[in-house]
Parts: sequence; C-alpha cells; structure tokens
Amino acid sequence: MTQHPITPPPELVQQWSDIALAASGMFEVKMQFATLAARWGADQELEACCELVRDNDGYDAGMALLAERRIHSLSLKQQALQAIGRFSSNAHTTANEMTADFELLRRAVEQLDD
Repeated sequence: MTQHPITPPPELVQQWSDIALAASGMFEVKMQFATLAARWGADQELEACCELVRDNDGYDAGMALLAERRIHSLSLKQQALQAIGRFSSNAHTTANEMTADFELLRRAVEQLDD
C-alpha cells in the first residue's frame, strides 16, 4: 500500500486502537477509531493551511485561522444552559450525570454578581 502524505504513524494508530478497543461494542470501536483518525487528519490539514498563510507583516493569518477553526471549550454559561436543557428534557441517564450538572449549575451561579 502506498503511503498517503497524511498517513498517521504506526505508533499513533496503535494508540488509537487501544483507545477504540476500550469501547463496548464493535460499532463503538469503529466509531471511536474513525473519530480519532478524522480529527487527526483534519488537524494535519489545518496545520498545513496555517503554514501557507503565515506572514511576517505583523498579522499572523495562520494564528487567526487556528483560533477560528479549533474546537473551543464552552463557556461556563454555555455549559450551564446545556445542563438546563438536559434537566428540562429528562436527558440524564445516571445519578452521576445529574450530580455533575448540579455542580456545574452551582459553579455558574457562584459566578453571578450579588
């Protein structure tokens, strides 16, 4: 088989296999592996694009591109709104999930001014 320019190294494939095999069923294994591989490939492409647009004129378009395209962590407010949505739709499947959402909401409320 010929090597594609963004073929992951064997060590990384082994790491993904180990992660995927921790999943419960064959579909979950395949989905986990595919997700990791797709994410890695997208990261490689994004890095290549950033290299093409890097400039020395003081504006780094590569960094701007990274800032826009990388997955951002949700703010505490966004997380709290999602938790409220889970409570309103009875989406919790375990007591631990519910406890985690209560803790998240408590932290969000503590951030509010009195």
